Amino acid sequence: MVGRRRGGRGRRSAPPDPAAAARTARVGELIRRIVASELESIDDDRLDMASITSVDVDRALHRAVVWFTTLDGDDEPAAAEAFDEHVGVLRKAVGSQARLRHTPLLEFRPDTVLRSAERIEDILRDDRNADCMPSDGSSEPGDGS
Repeated sequence: MVGRRRGGRGRRSAPPDPAAAARTARVGELIRRIVASELESIDDDRLDMASITSVDVDRALHRAVVWFTTLDGDDEPAAAEAFDEHVGVLRKAVGSQARLRHTPLLEFRPDTVLRSAERIEDILRDDRNADCMPSDGSSEPGDGS
């Protein structure tokens, strides 16, 4: 029976590299600034109220997920469609302005974190207001006698 070799240099066994994490964060911030500045020059009404919130770049710098939000959450599908139409222009801008060996593929996704946080805050605010309201109909809390 042939035994398996252990202790290989596979991806799963390698500890995270802090230098690589810092590099991907720097590249992500650079791409965010470039895309945000190019967004101002694109004449598309669907992107007027769009904002780039962050960019996640993979370790090999081949793919970048660009997270965006809009002022009105209902506009996000239209903005996503507009980003898909203008992805070539934006990728070209990243390629010419960023000094990278390869320009990463850009993938645009709506950032739902802000909307979720607002919804949670509203729920908590409503819950706090309900706790402050007297249950016996009196005008002041604790005035039930």
